[in-house]
Amino acid sequence: MEETELQNLTKRLLEFRDARDWKQFHSLKDLIISLNLEAGELLELTQWKDAKVFESISNEPDAKQRLE
Repeated sequence: MEETELQNLTKRLLEFRDARDWKQFHSLKDLIISLNLEAGELLELTQWKDAKVFESISNEPDAKQRLE
């Protein structure tokens, strides 16, 4: 990714955050916690499933919506 693309993406993310007044929630601690909570939700969908089972699950509408 070129630097200008990264700068544009960063600008858009900050605008999105600021439009919702979310800056107050974006401390390093809170972002780390939130990232791990979201990752945990994805892990829950895949834990103890082999790749073939996961591929079929990922095509189910409910699971696909949760993955997106």
